[in-house]
Amino acid sequence: MDTTIRQQAELATAEIAEVAAIPLREPGTELVALEAAPAPVAEAIRKRMDELDMTNTQSIISFGSAAQAELQQISQAMLADVKNKDVGPAGDSLRGIVSTIRGFSVSELDVRRKRSWWEKLTGKAAPFSNFLAKFENVQSQIDKVTDDLLKHEHVLLKDIKSLDMLYEKTLDFYEELGLYISAGEAKLAELDATTIPAKEAAVAALPEDDKMIGSQELRDMRAARDDLERRVHDLKLTRQVTMQSLPSIRLVQENDKSLVTKINSTLVNTVPLWETQLAQAVTIQRSREAAEAVRDANDLTNELLTANAKNLREANAVVRTEMERGVFDIEAVRQANEDLVATINESLQIADEGKARRAEAEKELEHMEKELRETLASAKARDASSDAGASVPTA
Repeated sequence: MDTTIRQQAELATAEIAEVAAIPLREPGTELVALEAAPAPVAEAIRKRMDELDMTNTQSIISFGSAAQAELQQISQAMLADVKNKDVGPAGDSLRGIVSTIRGFSVSELDVRRKRSWWEKLTGKAAPFSNFLAKFENVQSQIDKVTDDLLKHEHVLLKDIKSLDMLYEKTLDFYEELGLYISAGEAKLAELDATTIPAKEAAVAALPEDDKMIGSQELRDMRAARDDLERRVHDLKLTRQVTMQSLPSIRLVQENDKSLVTKINSTLVNTVPLWETQLAQAVTIQRSREAAEAVRDANDLTNELLTANAKNLREANAVVRTEMERGVFDIEAVRQANEDLVATINESLQIADEGKARRAEAEKELEHMEKELRETLASAKARDASSDAGASVPTA
């Protein structure tokens, strides 16, 4: 990692601690009625009651809207500057640096590893040279990502400060809404208890000709009173939503602070450790290669000595064995003799079997010849008897 980036990351540690130590006010939960309010609060409530003009509908509709003006300015300024904080780029940078390191496989240091068919086909470099090239690429990627992380850290710190301001203004708006609600409820109580009854009495005392106009004014006053009641209800809903937004702002701030702390820890501690480990991996591999070269030389010498001694032993055994053998092996002579005797015996047996078969054939021939003579003699006798019967005359 570049020295300048490291120094900037270390300097940001104090700023992170300062931002994290800023206390934030907690919102109140109860509305204070005009009668129970302290003098300064009561004066503020009466001041907001004076903003109401019950004869002006627009005055009732816009009642309390002035409290939101400053909050809108702060929100719009933040949106124009950063369009609301997005932790995506910073998170992407953190994931990118982790992916870069994970993609750096120390197993690729093994120079004895066989190249895959794809590596052979594409003509990729030897494992260790490829590793060194990848190490340089990883180093450049780490430098780039750390620079991006430092920028994200500054942006997040700025966002945290802006969120502090937004939180304060939102809390002021929340409290201001409470004053307007108290003022509206006080005004409603005044209308119900004093203004409307007085108007009713005044209308009742009017002559018949003027009662129609007076009754219309009374109806308008009651309608304005109902509009104010609805407006006060809307302000209560707005106050509730505003109160819910306060912990949301705090949560975003806490996430920002955690992310800034993580980025700073990565820049100050993790990245230098990764670089040290990668550098050690290269150095260790070089030492390993040298040791393996020495080991291979020693192994070759021992293999030659062992192979020569083994070959000498095997060759000597073959030579001495052949020297001690006769011209003919006794086993070969014995086998030849046995085969010869078996051949003579088989010849005699075959001759005896042939003689026996010839004798049987002669007997069979004599039998067939005798049988043939008997058959011919029987045929002649049958023919003579047939001729004698034919010569006798008929009666």
